[in-house]
Amino acid sequence: MTGPDDPVLDALRPWLKPGGAGHVLLAVSGGPDSTALMYAAASLRPTSPLLVATIDHGLRPDAAAEAEAVGRAAHALGLPHAVLCWRGDKPITGLQDAARAARYRLLADHAAQAGADLVLTAHTRDDQAETVLMRLAAGSALAGLAGMRPERQLAPGLRLGRPFLGLDKTALVGWCEARGIPFVRDPSNTNPLFARARLRAAAKALAAEGLTSTRLARLAERAARDEAALRQAAQCALLDIRLSAPDGGMRLDGLRLRDLPEAVALRCIDLAIEAAGGSGHRLERLEALVFTHLLPALRAGTTMRRTLAGLVIGVDARGILIFSPAPPRKNAGPASPTTGLLGNGDPPAYIGDA
Repeated sequence: MTGPDDPVLDALRPWLKPGGAGHVLLAVSGGPDSTALMYAAASLRPTSPLLVATIDHGLRPDAAAEAEAVGRAAHALGLPHAVLCWRGDKPITGLQDAARAARYRLLADHAAQAGADLVLTAHTRDDQAETVLMRLAAGSALAGLAGMRPERQLAPGLRLGRPFLGLDKTALVGWCEARGIPFVRDPSNTNPLFARARLRAAAKALAAEGLTSTRLARLAERAARDEAALRQAAQCALLDIRLSAPDGGMRLDGLRLRDLPEAVALRCIDLAIEAAGGSGHRLERLEALVFTHLLPALRAGTTMRRTLAGLVIGVDARGILIFSPAPPRKNAGPASPTTGLLGNGDPPAYIGDA
């Protein structure tokens, strides 16, 4: 049942290769995907110690019992288990995004306490397809359409890995069923109040039109590849057009910025804003700054002054871009999410099957 051609073990094995310095924390909700992750990891007997954590969001009466069931299964496999509770008030709107942020925060904190340097989740190709569709509906740029990354930094010294992004959920369900491994199904996964649940309900109709999980995952791979190339080009351009400033601030040669491809110039300004200490801006506002005001001013040889992300961004008569802190605004509300560029860092995703 665990031969060398096992796709679940084959996908997971590279993440548990010998030589890992720290512990590996498995995020397990009790659903089929994350349950397969836990049992498959235990069967591979890695040299790095395995830990298991379950998030109890406190949103469903059955959640505590499900977390306890994961704990019993983990202990039967000889794996330490912890239940991490999301405490405090819950938002009325944006609940799933808030729950996602809480999950990652709880996992990162627990990993730091336990000495883990790698967190593994059980996101599948189906989850990736849903993420791409949600980003498409939101009008995202390439970074959003790139979906979830197979690996990213969750916190300093802590990686987040998603070994099953190339597998369909049915493969993990079948893997558990073939071995008689019990799992639960989270009712929120079919609750039409949530966008992901509505997309799951529409999956069959979308696939009939060609929007299969395989094709959407392929789109994510291509978007990630192209976004990485544009980002690298922007990083090189920023180094090339940055000017020295007596106060150590951010100054750019706007005339050279003007001649860059617009997609690179957009990302270059985003990187410059980040380097200048700015934060809290949406893609639409960044695009308005660059395409409606900044580039036209540089092409016309006129001056410009706008505020964005807590910065004043100006173009002087010489075509030099100057980034400086904006004065505090009265009655300013909370900052908008940063672009990340241009997909808010890591897109909304779920730990295991939550």
